[in-house]
Order: sequence, then structure tokens, then C-alpha cells
Amino acid sequence: MISLNKYNQKRNFNSTTEPEGAIKKSITELVFVVQKHAASNLHYDFRLEMDGVLKSWVIPKGPSMNPADKRLAIMVEDHPYDYQDFEGIIPDGNYGAGTVMIWDNGTYALADEEGADNVEKKLKSDLEKGHLSFILNGKKLKGEFALVELKTKQENSWLLIKKNDQYASDDDVLDQDKSVISNMTLEGLEK
Repeated sequence: MISLNKYNQKRNFNSTTEPEGAIKKSITELVFVVQKHAASNLHYDFRLEMDGVLKSWVIPKGPSMNPADKRLAIMVEDHPYDYQDFEGIIPDGNYGAGTVMIWDNGTYALADEEGADNVEKKLKSDLEKGHLSFILNGKKLKGEFALVELKTKQENSWLLIKKNDQYASDDDVLDQDKSVISNMTLEGLEK
């Protein structure tokens, strides 16, 4: 059973509008979300639905559509399924205080058909092995990506890598800086 205890312990729900931890699942396709988060340091939170929660990685430099870029992704605590809809301001004094914008969202699937009969079982197994390959169908991020765990002393370090496919590009996808929900920038949300 996946636990959201760490997520819940870090938050005061009387003070923040973030959703309380609850396990839920999509009815059909698995979802992903990328949130641009202006906390103490600007970063992107990359989240994949798996086993009723959002598996989460902090990507300091943000995702890239260029296969030559290997972006550091630090795995953090699971977030509740409902966090995919969270956009707003986490008040000062709270964990992760700052502005959160839904930079991209959509659905995702396994990159290979092997194991497609039980997608979540295969994803969980691949996560435990430290290598996930998946296809994103987002508004900004599209095509095949991999998350690969680094075998270093720094725990929970992964790389997010774009695969070379028809969606690969040298263009900086981060230049698309508006929310896919509100069509506002971080600065606009802060106001």
C-alpha cells in the first residue's frame, strides 16, 4: 500500500489550499502533470500517476525536448492524485511556500507494449528497477521519455531524458511559460 503519510506530515491543511492526501485513480488513462514551482528555488515538479498516487520528481532545470539534455530529477515524496489540479499560492510558513502553476498536463502510457496487459504492475516493477520508459501525451511534452535512476551516493537521483523521436527538438520548451489551465504566467498568478 502506498503511503501519503510523508506528504500529509509536511503540510498544515488549515493554512494551505493543497489537497489532503487520498489515494485515487484515473478511470481510463494514467495522468501526468508538470508544475512550475517558485519556492525558495524555481523548479519543475514532474508527477506520474501510479498506484493511486502521483510519483514525484523535482527537476531543477525543468524538462527538455532535446535528447542531448539529461535533466537531473530528484525523487521526492508521493503526492495525492488530486494534486494534479493544484495551481495557486502556498502561503509563507508552509512547506514549499511559493507559487505553483500547472505548466503541462496530459496522459501517459508505457513505451513498449510488453507488459501492457498490466500497465501499473509493469510501471511499478520498472520503477523499482530504476528505469522507466513512457510516452507523454501532453500539451507541451510529447513523445517518449525515460527516467533512469543514478547509482550514486546522492539518494533518489534520477535523469529525465527525452528519446529521439518525431517530437524531439532543440527549441527550449520552457519558453512556453504559461499555465495550461489558467493561461497565466507565474508572475500573473502571484498577483
